[in-house]
Amino acid sequence: MDTHADQQPPTASTAYARAELARAFTTALGHRDPDTRARAETRVERWRSVLSGMADGRLRIGSRTPVAGLPAWVTPEVVRGGFATGEPAAGGPLLPYEREAARRVGIPDDRLTRLALFDHHLTEPGLTELWALLDTGRYQVALPEEAVLPTVAWLVRAGEVAEALALVKEVSPYADRLRFLPRPSETPVPDARAVHRITADDAGTALSGRGPNDRIEAQRESLAVWQPFTDELLAHWLRVRKPDGTARTDGPTTEDPAWREHGAALLRRYRALAEEHTRCTKHRRPRENPALLRAALEDAVAGRPLDARRAGLLRHAIASMVRKRGVPGSAGHSALRAAQARQAALPAHHRLARLVAARLSVLPQGSGIPDTAPLVAPVTEAEAASTGLPAGAEIPPAIRATVESALSAPLAVLVDRRVVPSAEVLAELVPQLVAATTADAYRDGALRTLMAAAYRAFRYRRSLLLLNLERQVRMDELPWVRAVAGQRGDGDATREAARAALRELAELAVAAFPATILPNPLVRELSVLARQSALGAPLTEELAADIFMGEFSPKFPAAAAVAGELLQGTLYERYYGIDYAAVRDLAAVEAAPAPSPDRDARRSRRPRTAPAFARLCAERSGSTPSTSVAANGTVIEQAQILTTHNLATLVARVGIAPEPGFDALAERCFDEVCRLVARARGMDRPLATLKDAAYAWRQLVFHLSLCTDTRQAALIAALPERAARHPAEVAARLAPALAGLRLVAAGGTFGPDGTADDGRARRLLGWTTAPHWLRDAPKGTDGPHRTGA
Repeated sequence: MDTHADQQPPTASTAYARAELARAFTTALGHRDPDTRARAETRVERWRSVLSGMADGRLRIGSRTPVAGLPAWVTPEVVRGGFATGEPAAGGPLLPYEREAARRVGIPDDRLTRLALFDHHLTEPGLTELWALLDTGRYQVALPEEAVLPTVAWLVRAGEVAEALALVKEVSPYADRLRFLPRPSETPVPDARAVHRITADDAGTALSGRGPNDRIEAQRESLAVWQPFTDELLAHWLRVRKPDGTARTDGPTTEDPAWREHGAALLRRYRALAEEHTRCTKHRRPRENPALLRAALEDAVAGRPLDARRAGLLRHAIASMVRKRGVPGSAGHSALRAAQARQAALPAHHRLARLVAARLSVLPQGSGIPDTAPLVAPVTEAEAASTGLPAGAEIPPAIRATVESALSAPLAVLVDRRVVPSAEVLAELVPQLVAATTADAYRDGALRTLMAAAYRAFRYRRSLLLLNLERQVRMDELPWVRAVAGQRGDGDATREAARAALRELAELAVAAFPATILPNPLVRELSVLARQSALGAPLTEELAADIFMGEFSPKFPAAAAVAGELLQGTLYERYYGIDYAAVRDLAAVEAAPAPSPDRDARRSRRPRTAPAFARLCAERSGSTPSTSVAANGTVIEQAQILTTHNLATLVARVGIAPEPGFDALAERCFDEVCRLVARARGMDRPLATLKDAAYAWRQLVFHLSLCTDTRQAALIAALPERAARHPAEVAARLAPALAGLRLVAAGGTFGPDGTADDGRARRLLGWTTAPHWLRDAPKGTDGPHRTGA
């Protein structure tokens, strides 16, 4: 869901929860996979908890403290849509490591075990255990609460006893319900600068769980069993029939006892093969050639004469088989069958997957893999002897890709090796790096490691559905993080480190995925670094059109003002018809603090919304925010246009200079536009893809605007040629957009409706309340889509 706290519905309806409950119930009832059914049953119970909690008042959906009796810092269990279930994520039954810790110190396993464990770790033996964990780094923090007791131990050892006591006092009322103890690990926390998508044990589990691919195994059976048998059938018939299927006069006949006896043996072998090999069914189809040969042989062996129809089918089957592949035993036929036999002999992928899983099992399991090459090397002689796989067999690409996903390396390396294929995947990994940068501010090494682990756990905390402009809980609100806040060094070095990390990550994201808007999780991580770096870099999330209520936070006009500083007078301003001078004036007014009626008149408060900016977006869109998702989308898109959705802020404030250069990024954006338009042709509901194409087009216009005039003109002139590399219909559909871009680049303007030259030139936008013009098939092409949204 969208986690931007400024944009949420005024009420939390149970309709959404009921629909999710019904969907989970249907899956739990009828899905063929038992693991999927089990997961769906868990979702059913969670949605039932949501609905019952909403009904009896135990849950306040929309509040940042949705569970009665639990403070905001407690990580709630959250299901799809941001609904809290009423249970704390760090609660529930004791985990195995908790039971083992209790057993080790003689604590009984009952409902007070967690409280007893908490009390034990406040004693001298317990603190000694925690100090050992802090020194070795051999622990994991899966949820932020699991960092509480190590933080207490660190404070005590550092002589910050008052802070330790205050922390214990704040969290102890929940010690009987929540896990405050970290999970032991066999290996220390890995280098935070090297990141990975999945761990070695994740990769091993995925590979060991692979079963035979039914389609591939059916093909293997066909090549290894049924095609050779069919060749025998054909060769048997060719003893009494010519290659054209007519009867021979120079050899045995169907009355020949030896021919019949061999035919009967073939039929017996067929029945045995059919009972053993059941994947391939083509041989059973009555109209297929193998079945026609076999049926005719059944009649011949039984002494039944072939009627005219059966004889004609047999003649046609023999002739077509010989014409297609040759006579069995001929040079061409033998070469074909030899190649197919080699293909059939290749080891099954699931067997190779299990071999690689065995290789993975000897590695440290809770982390990534620094070197994947040995894991995907060909099968060795020793492995061949123990597994029956052929020595030298290559590991197929699909298995290699799973192993590569566990590669632990700098983020840029993962992007270059396509382990990170999208901006969304990039956003999943960035918290690991931001955690390291954030923790670098702590002076003590053990505390740095602990806070980095806590940060990583906190960033994977699921967002709540919030109402009334409330905001998500931030990490500095966690009591154990506040308790060590004084241990941070917030000087110039810390700010410069945050700036460097921000610039590096932003450049990587823009250079790797220039046609994609930054996903919200990535924006949130970059915003953390922006705050630490004190750059004054307003970054904005993508708002969800289905829950948009027409309001924007003040950072939106602030971001638009930054865009105006960079883009005033450029192609971007002219193309989108923006008056950036007016936008900057508007932003200055809305950023001014307003007097607070609740405080002393000399004090002020910052506005929580930007009504003038919202009005400007609505006016530019021609729509009014409403229950119409499309109308809301047009307003949100205008906000993205005015702000450039973070690109201007990253260039003007953060100072990114993507390595390929803005001209190369512009070309890649246009290629992505063409790809998306081509993909939309085959869709019944292409509007989401066309919206993405328009977003990529906006990125294209932005990058073009930062090129020199000469380079910009050359790029625009070359775009039709790049479009011609794609299907003809793509170039035809984009022709109005290209004409509009050339028009503005040459000094022209669009009319109020975003068109010019009687509609032959158009401004390309993603959202519309009318049928999208990109969806219509251009005249002279065979477009498959109906007109209409």
